Amino acid sequence: MLRGFHHAAISTPDLERSVRFYRELFGCTVLREFGWPAGIPAADTLTGLRNSAARAVMLKLGDSHLEIFEFSSPTPKPGDPDRPACDHGITHICLEVRDSQAEYVRLKAAGMRFHAPPQAQDGGFVTYGRDPDGNIVELLEFGPRDG
Repeated sequence: MLRGFHHAAISTPDLERSVRFYRELFGCTVLREFGWPAGIPAADTLTGLRNSAARAVMLKLGDSHLEIFEFSSPTPKPGDPDRPACDHGITHICLEVRDSQAEYVRLKAAGMRFHAPPQAQDGGFVTYGRDPDGNIVELLEFGPRDG
C-alpha cells in the first residue's frame, strides 16, 4: 500500500554548493551523506548507468526530504540554468512559507534569482526562484484556511 511521497532528488555539478544553498537559505538539515565508487554493479543496476559513481546528501525540512546527487561518472551533461518550467521532467520543488514577501526579499538579497515577486493566487501568494543550478524552487504561501 502506498503511504505517500518521501522525497524528490536533483543532480548538481557541485554538491557542497547545493547543500549550502538549501541549508543556509531554507534551514534544511543533513540527514545523511552517502555515495559509491565506480564499479559497484548494484548501483549501476539501480541507476541504469554504466560505471556510475556519485556522492549524495539527504536533506530534511519539516516532514519533507530532498536528495542531492553529484555524479562523477559517467560524465553528466551540463544542465541549463534557465531551463523552462514547461520542459519535460521535474519542473520544480515547492516550499510552503508563512510570509512569501519577506522570504522573497531575504532570498533575493542572498543572491537567489526569481522570475517575479510573489503573485496573488487563491487567497495566498506564489513565486518561482532558482537554486544555483537553475532548478526552480517555488515559494507558496497559503491564504487563510477554514477551520
